[in-house]
Amino acid sequence: MKRIFFIDLDNTIYFTKPNEEQLMGELYRFLESMDLGISKENFQLAKQEMLKTPFIKVAKKYGFKEEVMPEVISYLHNREVTRPLKPSDDYHYIKSLTGRKFIVTAGFPKQQQSKVKMLGIADDFEEVHVVDVSVNNKKDVFEQLINQHDLNRDDILIIGDDAESEIKFGLELGISTFLLDPENLHPNAESTFRGNNLSNLHAAAGQA
Repeated sequence: MKRIFFIDLDNTIYFTKPNEEQLMGELYRFLESMDLGISKENFQLAKQEMLKTPFIKVAKKYGFKEEVMPEVISYLHNREVTRPLKPSDDYHYIKSLTGRKFIVTAGFPKQQQSKVKMLGIADDFEEVHVVDVSVNNKKDVFEQLINQHDLNRDDILIIGDDAESEIKFGLELGISTFLLDPENLHPNAESTFRGNNLSNLHAAAGQA
């Protein structure tokens, strides 16, 4: 039975698309006021990718002008979500797991912490860890948590939607993983468990 859970935030505990205006409206308008050096078409594509992919990766992919990036990054470091967010309809499967639960999410700390607050879920978790992807990755944080809390890897289940981040890193560390893939974006990705929703999460954790 799994009794320790490392859980992603974005598109796992809640989905960005139904909360797009609360999450991204101000950012979109800020970016529209900047000269990013890309076409309107590419900006629209970039906006959609921002819902699922860390901003820095999107900016690099679409070639945002380097000279505007310091101002954009400064804005993002100081940005907070100030309007209530709605957890996913499947969140109750996470909340009802028995054991120790840690959020491990990538992004800007102030922004990610404010999401947890606006979701009203802070009391459901022992700790919230925000990974600055310009410094390290989730694998580093997983290892830090294991060492800090003297955790047994056999007791841990990692839950998330990113096959190339928490799922990949979990498997590399010999930890069981649950890939949430509602749109079947990662049909060939390796994962211990997977689902297009979280209805079989308790079975994967051995808590059914």
